Amino acid sequence: MNGSQSRSKRQKVEKVMGEYKRGELHSGKKGPVVKSRSQAVAIAMSEAGIGKKG
Repeated sequence: MNGSQSRSKRQKVEKVMGEYKRGELHSGKKGPVVKSRSQAVAIAMSEAGIGKKG
């Protein structure tokens, strides 16, 4: 993975976590607001295309 790919993934994670902190992150398009930080992290990693290690 080169630098620009990791930068774009990091930016996507930051965007999603910002939505979570503002209470704007939904599970799905019109689903309920995400209240769990671990769920928000999972969504952010999924949208950024990052797999979990281990």
